[in-house]
Amino acid sequence: MLILARRLNEQIVIGDDIRVSVVDIRGDQVKLGIEAPRSVKVYRQEVYDAIQAENREAAQSATALPSLDPYLKNDSQES
Repeated sequence: MLILARRLNEQIVIGDDIRVSVVDIRGDQVKLGIEAPRSVKVYRQEVYDAIQAENREAAQSATALPSLDPYLKNDSQES
C-alpha cells in the first residue's frame, strides 16, 4: 500500500486520467474529490462490499431453468 500525505486542496494522480483531491478536513473526517472517466466505477468500500455480497448471494441462489428442447422445432424431423 502506498501512503501519501496531502494537505487541503492538494491532489494525487492515478494513471493518466484519475485525480483525487483533498476537498475538506474537519476533525477526523477528510472529504475527497475524485475525477475519473465515467467508465471507471468508484465506490466507498462498504458499498463495494455490499454489492459483492449481493452478487455472491444471487449466484448461489440461481435456480436451474427447465429445458426448452421439447418446445423447439427440429428441422431434421420435419419433412
